[in-house]
This record gives sequence, structure tokens and C-alpha cells, in this order.
Amino acid sequence: MTPSPSPLPSFPRSAAGGRTASGGTVRAVASVAVLAAFATGCRNDTAPPWGYPDLKATLGSLSRALDEGCAGAAPESCADDLDRLGALADRAFDQALEHRLLDAGYVDAVTDLARARELRAATAADAGARRDPRYAPFRRAVAAEMLAYRRLLAALERVRTAPPPGDGTDPV
Repeated sequence: MTPSPSPLPSFPRSAAGGRTASGGTVRAVASVAVLAAFATGCRNDTAPPWGYPDLKATLGSLSRALDEGCAGAAPESCADDLDRLGALADRAFDQALEHRLLDAGYVDAVTDLARARELRAATAADAGARRDPRYAPFRRAVAAEMLAYRRLLAALERVRTAPPPGDGTDPV
């Protein structure tokens, strides 16, 4: 029996039984490319940049609105401005939630702000019933809500500027 010709092309083989330099080089380059893709592609590269610029901008807007809205204003007009700050605070909360930046201090600050809002609404109703815009409990409630916003800003700034766990490139 004579061996039939092989349908596959023959490649020159080295003395060790492997392919010659040209075939080995292609395999080595392909292996390096695959390893490089795995090394760079398996990291958490989609994480937002440390510092979260969108949250920083929202916090700046919230801080300016709080400063400008209640600077030397009567409690009644300041209360109207505090009502408008709710939208900015909600946007900051959404961004913190999106970036998974919630911690116990921030949750406590949000809870304090909610309580201060409820207190202000209740004392505003009392002040309206008494027809006394300078009602002392209402003034204190407005001041407490402003302080709660300041605490919220401080808590958000703290979680925004805290370094991410590890170096931010932990494997997913």
C-alpha cells in the first residue's frame, strides 16, 4: 500500500517537531494580543472618573441655590426657595444612586432633610392658621431645613471625594 497524498499543505518542521519561526511568530503574536485584550478588557473601565463631575456640578448648583435663595431673606420667601431645592436634591440623590455612592452618613442626611421638610410644612400650616408670618417655630423649622441641606451637601461631598474601593480598577 502506498500512502495517499495528504490534502493538507505541508509546513516545514523544525528539529523539535514544531513549526518554523514564521508559524510560531504568528501564534506568539496572537497569544500576546489575546492576553492583552483579557488584561485590559476585564477591568472595571466603565466606572465613572473618580470625582464624579456630574455630581460635582449638581452639588455646586444646590449650594449656590441654597446660598442665593435664603441669603438674608424672610422665612416665608426662604421657604419658597427651599421648596425649589427639592428638585436639585432629588437629582443629586439619583446621581449618587447611579454611581453607588450611598453610605450610612448620606442616608442619615437624607432622612434628616425629610424630617426637616415635614416639620417646616407643619409649622407653615400653624403659622398660616395664626396669620403670623414671624411665627417662631416656623422660623426655627426653616433654619433647621437649611441646616439639613448643608448636612446633605457635606455628606454628598464626602462620598463624592472619597476614593473608590481599591484603585477603581478591580476586576468585575
